[in-house]
Amino acid sequence: MKYCGGVVCAMVGVGLGAGVAGAQVIDDYYECAYRFVELGTPPGVPSPLGGLVFKAGDPNTLLIGGSANQTGGKIYEVPVVRDTDGRVVGFGAASTVHADAPNIDGGLFYGPGNVLFFTRYSMNNMGQIKPGSTSMDRDIALSPLGFTSSVGASTIVPAGFMGAGRLKVAPYNSGNWHDATISPDGSGTFDISAPATSFFIGGGPEGIVYVEAGATLFFTQSVLVSEYSGGRIVSYEIDAIGDPIPSTRRIFMSGLGGAEGGTRDPVTGDFLFSTFGGGDRVLAVRGFNPDCTANYNRDCTIDILDFLDFFDDFSNCEQDEGPCGQYGNADFNGDTIVDILDLLDFLDAFGAGC
Repeated sequence: MKYCGGVVCAMVGVGLGAGVAGAQVIDDYYECAYRFVELGTPPGVPSPLGGLVFKAGDPNTLLIGGSANQTGGKIYEVPVVRDTDGRVVGFGAASTVHADAPNIDGGLFYGPGNVLFFTRYSMNNMGQIKPGSTSMDRDIALSPLGFTSSVGASTIVPAGFMGAGRLKVAPYNSGNWHDATISPDGSGTFDISAPATSFFIGGGPEGIVYVEAGATLFFTQSVLVSEYSGGRIVSYEIDAIGDPIPSTRRIFMSGLGGAEGGTRDPVTGDFLFSTFGGGDRVLAVRGFNPDCTANYNRDCTIDILDFLDFFDDFSNCEQDEGPCGQYGNADFNGDTIVDILDLLDFLDAFGAGC
């Protein structure tokens, strides 16, 4: 069971019943570009579900916590099934145990050297599992370091984002957000620093996923946070160290039961998240890398602005190699150089309305 300020909350979240499948919706601002699909309950993973992440080096295997918040919690390997476009559409054979992870909660992510980190509720600890291990190699109590109780959500900011490599911890109970750093301890695992920042975001955070600038309707680097208590996914723009900017908070998806951990699909960029209670299922949100490439500025509308923005980028990037452009990628055909072929391909897509 989760707890909110000492008051017991049902596993499916405050004010939400267990039978909420089908009640979830993408918010109006985002619904023009994004859609979600239900992937169901991973076979052989005992409820409730915890955090999830794709296995390092194997994009066809999902790691997900089972028996979350319980001493018998484990991380399971779940084969995924993909369609011809590479999208995850379901699960394959029965799951197998990857490692013991007692009291695993919403945070599950890789650190340097493919060390697997996971949050532990409600003792407010962070476990670490080295590659090849089947049990916890290190366990760090966060409260003595100054982190509020109890995680909750956590991740390391991915490469390419502001604040890359920094540790983010968002405890479920306090609703705070903390920034910290990790450093090698000489044994293959990592020390965690005291928090450098601490501020309130609320919502009972359980999952943290970063979104690149240029994903549809994300014009700056951003972060999605699963709010378990509110039954929502919310978005924020981020600052120079990867922290959310509270004034930019916007609802991304609502009507969820027990929104838990989240991850990005390394193949398609889709956002996958689990639910703790609320059916103990996994959902996938599509649309971060849209198929309609003529929507060059990714504002959800193909219009003269896409035409002008592409030509602006093309004129500034012609003969440059690799991704280039203020509004999108002027290497439109992806052949690593911006040239007349990109212009012709854009005109074809724009003329076809997609």
